[in-house]
Amino acid sequence: MGAEVPPGWPGEVRPPGAEGFEETALAWLLEIVPPEYRRYGVLRRYPVALARMARQHVAASVTAAREGFRSARVELSATVPPHGVEAVLDAYRAEGTRLVALAAAVELVEAALLRVPPRD
Repeated sequence: MGAEVPPGWPGEVRPPGAEGFEETALAWLLEIVPPEYRRYGVLRRYPVALARMARQHVAASVTAAREGFRSARVELSATVPPHGVEAVLDAYRAEGTRLVALAAAVELVEAALLRVPPRD
C-alpha cells in the first residue's frame, strides 16, 4: 500500500488520505452490511453514516455469536450428536474471532472517515 496503516486495517481499503480511500472504504463497508443497505443512496453519499451502521451491524453479530456459543450445547444436545455440537462450537469460535477482528477494522475505517471533511 505504501502509506502506514494501523494494525488490523482492512487490505481492501486504501489508506486514509490516499487517492480512492473513500471509494474503497465505501465498497468494503457495503460488503459487510446486509445487501438491502445498497438501496439507500444516503449511505453512498455519506460513507461515515454507512460506517456507523456497519459498526452497529457487526457489533450485533458479535453479540449474537457469543449468545449462540453460550447456548448451543444446551439447545442442540437433544437433536445433534456430541461431535456435531462440538463442530458447531468450533464454528462459533472461528466466526467469533473473525467478527471481533472485523469490528475492530470497521472502527478503524470509521475513525478515518470521520476525519474526512463532510460533504454537502
